[in-house]
Amino acid sequence: MDARDAMAGRPGGRNLITDVAGLRVGQAHDARACTGVTVILPDERAMAAVDIRGGGPGTRETDTLGASNLVRSVDAIVLSGGSVYGLASGDGVAAWLGAQGRGFTLLHQPGVPPSPIVPTAVLYDLANGGDKQWGEAPPYRDLAMRAARQAQPGFDLGTHGAGFGASAGALKGGLGSASYVTHDGMTVGAIVACNSFGSVVAPQGRRFWAGAFEIGDEFGGLGPANTRAEGENWEYAKLDPRPRANTTIACVATDVALSPDELQRVATMAQDGLARAIRPIHAPFDGDTVFAISTGQRQAPMMEGPVDPRPFIVCRLGALAADVLARAVARGVYRAVTPEGMTTPAWSSF
Repeated sequence: MDARDAMAGRPGGRNLITDVAGLRVGQAHDARACTGVTVILPDERAMAAVDIRGGGPGTRETDTLGASNLVRSVDAIVLSGGSVYGLASGDGVAAWLGAQGRGFTLLHQPGVPPSPIVPTAVLYDLANGGDKQWGEAPPYRDLAMRAARQAQPGFDLGTHGAGFGASAGALKGGLGSASYVTHDGMTVGAIVACNSFGSVVAPQGRRFWAGAFEIGDEFGGLGPANTRAEGENWEYAKLDPRPRANTTIACVATDVALSPDELQRVATMAQDGLARAIRPIHAPFDGDTVFAISTGQRQAPMMEGPVDPRPFIVCRLGALAADVLARAVARGVYRAVTPEGMTTPAWSSF
């Protein structure tokens, strides 16, 4: 075995974000409305951070995770369709958690419920062909509660959860996830709902921009794109970049105990995974948002040498988060199918 083999890692057993110990995921969708919700549920409160790069984000409680604020941990993260209506999904999960006594409490007082911290990001799927005539009763609160109740380690990719009604450029978008376990035992995972303006495939072919990061044949095994990215050739991007009509929302996670500031750097680095998988990205009409959470299930591995090992651990985790997120984007689109009511073609029929 050479040095490279000794340093090699692998995807986790599920190749899902739930390979990170202490995480479950729940999903629910409304096929008639062509929309859905995904809930990332840690077993216990988890340190968290967020990085927002899109010009048209739709979010809830992201300010809570700011460096100068009191609470920088979360009880759940929610990814939802529905644009501004989908922000109600955070209300549903907060209500469900509070009923179980879970949430932030500054002072414990009889009869005073805790305050669950549930940062939420939404994507725009209002014009995808589904029936959105819901009047004063959008479905997102109920969908989110249903998703939270059925959270488990295994979950489906593609046309599920927050990715149910998504479109990735000219293709059907979807819900994707992937993971990686390092040679010294650290686990990194990602989950993403891809509804991007930009394309996930290169011009003149079916190959994913993220092909260079594929492990095995997890999204077709076609390898890297065999074409050059030329100037402003945005083939297979959306041709009608309506305001707030696009967004890729994601969460990356690790089992390594990190501080909120360290997680902030991981979230920032993880955004590069979207740049590797989608072209163009972070546009004025995207709402790209990446959360990062740590379940704190293990300590960082020891490193030999005279320098402080922490920055190197953060660097490794951030670089892996970017790679894993790129793979998750491609896996979500690769697994997606076109539901009734939508006309956007799936990758499999492209």
